[in-house]
Amino acid sequence: MAAPKRLVVIVVFDGVDLLDITGPPEVFALLQREVDSDTGYEVLLAAETAEPVTTAAGVRVLPDTTFEEVTGRSIDTLLVPGSVRIDADRRVTALADPAVTARVAQLAGAARRIASVCVGAHLLAAAGLLDGKRATTHWSTARQLAADHPAVTVDADPIFIRDGAVWTGAGISSCLDLSLALVAEDFGEAAALRVARQLVMYLKRPGGQSQFSVPLEPVSPTRRIEDLRQYIGRNLSRPLGLADLAAYAHVSERQLSRIFKADLGTTPAAYIESARVELARNRLESTDETLERIAATCGFGTVDTLIRAFRRQLATTPTEYRNGFRYAAR
Repeated sequence: MAAPKRLVVIVVFDGVDLLDITGPPEVFALLQREVDSDTGYEVLLAAETAEPVTTAAGVRVLPDTTFEEVTGRSIDTLLVPGSVRIDADRRVTALADPAVTARVAQLAGAARRIASVCVGAHLLAAAGLLDGKRATTHWSTARQLAADHPAVTVDADPIFIRDGAVWTGAGISSCLDLSLALVAEDFGEAAALRVARQLVMYLKRPGGQSQFSVPLEPVSPTRRIEDLRQYIGRNLSRPLGLADLAAYAHVSERQLSRIFKADLGTTPAAYIESARVELARNRLESTDETLERIAATCGFGTVDTLIRAFRRQLATTPTEYRNGFRYAAR
């Protein structure tokens, strides 16, 4: 007799982010291809009515059920996506429609586990489901979440956070990381790893890994610094002394340091080290290159320098990082 499938209810509403509601079902569907038994998930898109819902991408989706119809069912996982408004100045504001918030609060009472995707954390918070908990959301609305809901401990850095039976995810694409983590909890890491390989993903990114990488840092309003950042990215294997950078930017060393601090909130040396660590992480995850080769390619010069930078930036060593997060071919 086949084991019952775990019911996953995904909340949908007009303006919802499309990937928030299509990414997780893809992960859950791939699980069935990777396990021998007839088990897995039953995924339902639930909305206020059975009418098509228009997503933020303009694509319309048809709900499987209504909130009323799913009320009373035993829900394994309630998955809550989000939506945003972007003004003329490109400022992003997360939305939490009161009607949707009320439905989330109602359905959460029947759910074993609750998870938000991206700015869906704002709906969970508005429903009171994050009070006293640590949570994350997309970096662009983290300050808003903290300001609107002071009872929530907002940590904008991790890709996802689990606090008891409540999970919150960061960026839109992090819905895949979050979904893989749910699969790992339900069916084991071996099954989740097989799904991750089908998606050409890592099973999980480093614990506490920042959702920010060097290319996502705030863009400098100074064109000269932006050009210099591009130059740094193309030349990480070369010596990048302050004098050389200042000459490239046609400013004095003192002025260059002052502009970096004002525009990027860091020093040129710290920025370069972060960029080199980012590149080294990519090489450790995706290649079998030796540490000596990676140290040279990324501009560290020696393995000892590479190790010290990893300890400063990630509180781990390159070898430990690779052992945990190297993608192994099947």
